[in-house]
Amino acid sequence: MKIKNLVVLLLCCWTLQSCSKKDCSCEQDNCHGKVAEIEKRGKLLVGTTGDYRPLSFYETATGQYWGFGIDVAKEIASTMGVGVEFVKTSWPTLSADVMASPQTFDLAMGGITITDTRRATMLMSEGYLANGKTILCRTSEADRYRSLADIDKPEVRVMVNPGGLNEKFANENLTHATIIVHPKNEEIPSIIAKGEEADVMITEITEAPYYVQTDSRLAAPLLNSPFTHGQIGVLMQKGQDDLLQLVNNTIRRMKSDGSLRRLHEKYGLIYAY
Repeated sequence: MKIKNLVVLLLCCWTLQSCSKKDCSCEQDNCHGKVAEIEKRGKLLVGTTGDYRPLSFYETATGQYWGFGIDVAKEIASTMGVGVEFVKTSWPTLSADVMASPQTFDLAMGGITITDTRRATMLMSEGYLANGKTILCRTSEADRYRSLADIDKPEVRVMVNPGGLNEKFANENLTHATIIVHPKNEEIPSIIAKGEEADVMITEITEAPYYVQTDSRLAAPLLNSPFTHGQIGVLMQKGQDDLLQLVNNTIRRMKSDGSLRRLHEKYGLIYAY
């Protein structure tokens, strides 16, 4: 028995020594899980809309993505020791793209609110950014909008992007206002500023400050009293529990070491953790 045990021990030692970090990273108790697949590929594929300043925006001039969510995605990839590639998705197709088979990307980021509906069919990480519904309007009319009731009037034209929670919120809460759906989220603030097509944009407390700071024609009078309260997280397919664990561990580490707070400061966002 002693000889048999010694042989087993020697075999185990040989196996551990011959394993490379990439091929035998079994800390997740799954050498063939999603994390191992990404490590073998050498890059993390991240779906993002690229239309949501300052969380995820695609600059056509440079062909590059930038934003708070983009930086967090890069940190997740760095934790895995791989590169990162961003894949275009859209708000109307987001859920379908995440659940597609074969997958076009590993996870989705950039202004995605954690909801029970999404959790019912997909995996969502812990929150890394607080958010809530608010409005953008013209600075000259900021005193006009002090409540949801002030917005929900027939003469008020409310513009939203299609397929996301902004449109859902408007349809559920504005029964008298005129709701206008515009296909490109990034164009709506300038449309509101001009005042020719719409008066109010339903947006988030994460997006509104950027436009107020960069366009003096715009105001966010309800920024400190949002209609809803929630958090933004990372979205992925069910069955990727090892990847979910890695993402959550990265978010927790970023909270504890101060790097998440520094990102909030970089993009002028409220730190709520």
